[in-house]
Amino acid sequence: MISSIIGIQFQSGGKPYHFNASGFPDLQEGDYVIVETNRGQQLGRVAIILSPKKVSQERNWKPILRKATPRDLVLRQVWEKKEQKALETCQEMVTRDKNLQAVKFVAAEHSLGGESLVFLYCYEEKGDPNLDSIIHTMEQAYPEAEIVMRRIGPRDAAKILGGMGACGREIRCCTEFMTGFKSISIKKAKAQGVSLVPSEISGMCGRLRCCLDHEYELYVEAKKKLPKRGKHVQTAKGEGKVVRLSPLKGTVMVNLGEAGIQEFSQEELEQAKKE
Repeated sequence: MISSIIGIQFQSGGKPYHFNASGFPDLQEGDYVIVETNRGQQLGRVAIILSPKKVSQERNWKPILRKATPRDLVLRQVWEKKEQKALETCQEMVTRDKNLQAVKFVAAEHSLGGESLVFLYCYEEKGDPNLDSIIHTMEQAYPEAEIVMRRIGPRDAAKILGGMGACGREIRCCTEFMTGFKSISIKKAKAQGVSLVPSEISGMCGRLRCCLDHEYELYVEAKKKLPKRGKHVQTAKGEGKVVRLSPLKGTVMVNLGEAGIQEFSQEELEQAKKE
């Protein structure tokens, strides 16, 4: 018999991790539960309930320990305040040490029982930074917790920090709904006809914008319905050469020589061809 599996998020917009919820048939999306992780017990939110059809095979899913109580939620708030203080201490130490200027601490995460304190930091230089002094300070400040330093990439850092996107969206896509990152190549930017100037196709993380991947398939499908750039086409105003495509609008810009460059829809081109 296939187990009842749910996806749990430990951070807003974070990747959902699967757990066995067979003993809790009444769980709903949005409920908070306590689970055992490799960092101790953690409080998480039920983000998705998988249907039996989506659970392809039996695996050794870790079980839900219990539903979160009001006390658990209050305790989580207490840890969050301590996490913020610890994070600020690390950030201050980095600013005072010229050898650590390239290190960016972005988050601190306490386990629910306080037995571990994990710091997430971004470092884009080669090798690993020497964080011994910071680790020593944290061990003195939090002697009851195991101090762990975990390096993350610039995209993960941008996702955690949040804020406005490079396109002007109030919430970055990665923070709002993305649960993982795909490899994005410059090929996808070229296919969409966008500017290849780095500042215009890079997100706040300094990498190619995720929307280049989100919209790529739409552009590919839309371009199939339009004549290729450089092709000669017949229009209602004479023959011309396609110089630019606007796939999402379903139009092309055609150079008509002395008549200049004009925009035509695919329907207008089809009609001119018939005439």
